[in-house]
Amino acid sequence: MTVVLNHTIVPVGDKLRGAQVLADLLGLEVGAPMGPFVPVRINEDLTFDFDDRAGGRPGHYAFLVDDATFDRALAVAKESGMPWGSAPRLTDRQINHLGGGRGVYVRDPDGIAYEFFTAIP
Repeated sequence: MTVVLNHTIVPVGDKLRGAQVLADLLGLEVGAPMGPFVPVRINEDLTFDFDDRAGGRPGHYAFLVDDATFDRALAVAKESGMPWGSAPRLTDRQINHLGGGRGVYVRDPDGIAYEFFTAIP
């Protein structure tokens, strides 16, 4: 059997806000609430299920994306005023070029670092 990650629970302070932040960054839709979760379908195999029952806490989720998605995430970060930078804890408003591509970390209101990169370092 092939192992496929099907879903992960993302602990946030506000599940609707958290889901909308990631959906906006990736150009995706927020799904209808399912029980205590608000899902964002990342691809046909994976959903991120946002849950605010225990409050938010920092995390790190990394996405290999195409250039158009990278440009969108960076534009959303710039327009929203969310902290972003070239490394997980930097807010230097720079991108990195690891692996010959482009990379950036965007921090949401709960301290989650969403990493977007176009080449595998």
